[in-house]
Amino acid sequence: MTIPMVKYTGVTKTFGDREVLTGIDLDIAAGEKVAIIGPSGSGKTTMGRMLMTLEEPTSGTIEIDGVHLWHMSKKDRLVRANEKHLHEMRGNVGMVFQHFNLFPHRTVLQNVTEAPRRVLKLSKEEAEERAIEMLRKVGLYDKLADYPAQLSGGQKQRVAMARALVMRPKVMVFDEVTSALDPELVGEVLEVIREIADEGEMAMMLITHEMDFAKEIADRVLFCADGNIVEEGTPEAIFEYPQTDRLQSFLKRFRSAVYSMA
Repeated sequence: MTIPMVKYTGVTKTFGDREVLTGIDLDIAAGEKVAIIGPSGSGKTTMGRMLMTLEEPTSGTIEIDGVHLWHMSKKDRLVRANEKHLHEMRGNVGMVFQHFNLFPHRTVLQNVTEAPRRVLKLSKEEAEERAIEMLRKVGLYDKLADYPAQLSGGQKQRVAMARALVMRPKVMVFDEVTSALDPELVGEVLEVIREIADEGEMAMMLITHEMDFAKEIADRVLFCADGNIVEEGTPEAIFEYPQTDRLQSFLKRFRSAVYSMA
């Protein structure tokens, strides 16, 4: 049996007395593109942050390529992972957030080479070669010496993508990467994600409110609400033939909002 690239088993998360995830079971295959949609507060972003070790599950397990993320084996039982294990596992996952989080006083090239030099211990020359290749891929080869303040929002987001991709992760998480952008800049960022997805090499988790984009790019769509995966299926099944009242209501509200903005 093929091992999933990402596997959530019985994952829960509580903040105080508020349960954000109520028992997530999810497999994502190598190369599979999974879009996650749902209302605010449904737990979508928490799922992504757990893969980046930014939020620890309250219970349950997460595996990446067959290796436990938040746990490790000790005397034939699972125990909480130590920092060394977490550090090693972080290199398997890249994440791009709503906000770019670039170093303002470093050039585009310096922003992208920072992690490969510090985490992967690449030489300056190796890191720059890899970074330039990735910046060329996202269409920013001519911005190597620019600083973040000189870039548009769309360009900053593409630098953030290059910074994540340069680590050559097994899994990429995109968390509402267009929500902080002006509408006219959204297209250029989505086009880069589309090109990355077309290469088919990495598993991708796309947390998004861009329904048309999810419909076009995803192999599978998950609809989350109230901390659960309420419904999942192909883009056609989810958007054209929703089965649950909860998803039907969500899509109706979304389409009404889009219509009112038109």
